[in-house]
Amino acid sequence: MTSTRSAVVLGGGMAGMLVSSMLARHVGSVTVIDRDEFPSGPQLRKGVPQARHAHILWSGGARIVEELLPGTTDRLQAAGAHRIGIPDGQVSFTAYGWQHRFPEAQFMIACSRALLDWTVREQALRDGRISLSEKTEVLALLGDAGRVSGVRVRDGESGAERELAADLVVDTTGRGSPLKRLVAELGVPAPEEEFVDSGMVYATRIFRAPEAAAVNFPLVSVHADHRAGRPGCNAVLMPIEDGRWIVTVSGTRGGEPPAVDEEFVTFAREGVRHPLVGELITKAQPLTSVERSRSTVNRRLHYERLAAWPEGLVVLGDAVAAFNPVYGHGMSAAAHSVLALEKQLRERPFEPGLARAAQHAIALAVDDAWVLATSHDIGYPGCRTRTRDPRLTRHAGERQRVTDLVGATATRNRAVNRAAVALNTLSATMASMQDPEVMAALRRGPEAPVLTEPPLHTDELARLASGAGVTA
Repeated sequence: MTSTRSAVVLGGGMAGMLVSSMLARHVGSVTVIDRDEFPSGPQLRKGVPQARHAHILWSGGARIVEELLPGTTDRLQAAGAHRIGIPDGQVSFTAYGWQHRFPEAQFMIACSRALLDWTVREQALRDGRISLSEKTEVLALLGDAGRVSGVRVRDGESGAERELAADLVVDTTGRGSPLKRLVAELGVPAPEEEFVDSGMVYATRIFRAPEAAAVNFPLVSVHADHRAGRPGCNAVLMPIEDGRWIVTVSGTRGGEPPAVDEEFVTFAREGVRHPLVGELITKAQPLTSVERSRSTVNRRLHYERLAAWPEGLVVLGDAVAAFNPVYGHGMSAAAHSVLALEKQLRERPFEPGLARAAQHAIALAVDDAWVLATSHDIGYPGCRTRTRDPRLTRHAGERQRVTDLVGATATRNRAVNRAAVALNTLSATMASMQDPEVMAALRRGPEAPVLTEPPLHTDELARLASGAGVTA
């Protein structure tokens, strides 16, 4: 590849910055286009309204971020992010009961989305080959149905329009991506679209953690039982930077959480299957009001299934597959998509067929996350769907039986838990569940006793005793 080649990336969020960093290895210049004005520090921005809710960067994505942007993990931790081992650093009431806190198998990075985005953006923009055009709107793709050769953009302040030529245009503009319209203007037909919409609503508040629990405190989660035949309600308490807890409660259609501050703790105590999260925050100091979001539909656009696809155009991230955020897979799936694109760039550098091959590779990269998210959601009352995926239709019952067997065994069997955690953190693929050792562990079944109380450690309970109001 020659250094004279250029790329344009649409969208400056997590996916956009990761793909820009990757592309800078292969081209001479990368221009990132975003309609937002970016903050100078770890603050929220208009273009990412969902950033107010809890976001998890699983180890499967965190390792890719570190590979693309070495030193990012250290910078995040230096800024107060928590590295939480899974499952030992987690107190989790799953659909199948309390999870034993086995030794660490994987990990997560826990911090505010604002800190995560800002740190990744700062790391990426240190590369002189990457430039950022803020407050800039994409008007059209240049080229035709056979090849995209750049974009036409408009400056949000002056209104001036300009054209940017590029050897590769990558769309990472997320759920609100205009790409369907932009490619239609070139004569490219609409892609097949499927969705699974459980009606999930999110509500989030940030609290000041009790001083004794501000560091080295586990992530606490109470999950719905998708088998119960009633709305799925969840609660997650996640330690973030500056001695704070971000608490997100959620509920599917018919079980939506409240929009008012006065009812938030009550929902966390009474609206979910166990009151632990509600008890923990009863005496914690709230720092924000409730923020709600309904942008939770699992939605997938199958650009890879089109009979023809323009050279020079690739789409990834939420613009291809967006997931219910309760599973925390969006950022890690996007990171895997970036590596899938890079693999195609290495194998066929700017050769004919690159873009089409990349879309197929990206579709494969997001597939496990898609099945993991939709398999549970599709069972909730009132879930609305449009899909012809046999895994979610005629084979759904069989798949759910296997999922339930793995989930129930993983709470009490270390080997099965290790495999399940690797899959759920997108550190391994579904094929890994067929490993002979995993299958043998499944046949052995549960090995640890059933936990009847939250598995908080003695020191954690002691630290909370001064006022968090939790009972063991």
